[in-house]
Amino acid sequence: MKRLMIPTFAAVALFAAATAMLWPPSTKLSAGIAAMPALHDLHTVAGVNKLPIEDVEDMSLVYATVTHPAK
Repeated sequence: MKRLMIPTFAAVALFAAATAMLWPPSTKLSAGIAAMPALHDLHTVAGVNKLPIEDVEDMSLVYATVTHPAK
């Protein structure tokens, strides 16, 4: 009986240790952490509305001219 108890205890201890190490971290937010503020609030706090409006030329379809060397 003792021969069976020692490997059984070792197997249970190994299983408990493996389960504890592979347990996923908690996904709950702790009480002290606030949620992310709204994007509008972030823009207001940063003063984005006070920045000057700049005209940007659309260069999305401008390609560089590639010259191939003569063969």
